[in-house]
Amino acid sequence: MTGMVLLLVVLGGLVAVALVAGQAGKRREAERREAELAPVKRLAEEDVTALGVELQDLDVEMAGAQLGAGENADYQRALDAYESAKIAAATMTEPDDVRHVTEILEDGRYAMACVRARVEGRPLPTRRPPCFFDPRHGMSVADVPWTPPGGTRRDVPACQLDVERVRAGAEPDIRKVMVGSRRVPYWQGGRAYQPYAQGYFGGFGPMEWMFMGMLFSGGFEGIGEGIGALGEGLGDMFGGLGDGIGNLFDGFDGFDF
Repeated sequence: MTGMVLLLVVLGGLVAVALVAGQAGKRREAERREAELAPVKRLAEEDVTALGVELQDLDVEMAGAQLGAGENADYQRALDAYESAKIAAATMTEPDDVRHVTEILEDGRYAMACVRARVEGRPLPTRRPPCFFDPRHGMSVADVPWTPPGGTRRDVPACQLDVERVRAGAEPDIRKVMVGSRRVPYWQGGRAYQPYAQGYFGGFGPMEWMFMGMLFSGGFEGIGEGIGALGEGLGDMFGGLGDGIGNLFDGFDGFDF
């Protein structure tokens, strides 16, 4: 009888430890997701603000111009994109949500290009990907051969100013993000930034795969993240160990296959 009581006490203790470890693991996971979301959400909000500034500039350009039905329709489309992107950025709950924001922004910038073309009497522009170096630069005008540090030479779409910079052998104006204490190009920011670029470039077919290739050049950083996460997991019992193993596999996402 005494042995049975002791066994029940031990089992109760193990269950309690497992519950505590599981709660700690869930809390760590929530903190990790929040830490991953915050910089991506800030990036999206910065891009929305940039579109708002561009719309103000367009408004100044169009002051006094006679806008027909086509111009007004494209103008309204750009304004609607700005409002929709602002709402989408404000309601983001995970990094993947940024893809929807940047899809809207890309469409808004194309609508603005259509307004300018109509007013100037030019044909509507062929829809091209945004500038690879910084999508806020707007629609690209040409593809230029470019070799990232330690990477492979490839053709990337670029705005007029970055085309000139690259052809002159100068550094393009690259969008950078904070990763820890370092500022790195957004395509080296890790898996959380991949949806950011997919929203801008995913609708252009091979562009999405080109971007994944860029990520691959820095993908080995994901292994280090995964090993670190596993080490944290091994410090906990039961549920915590499972979290650590899960984080290890998350780390391998850095390869971006």
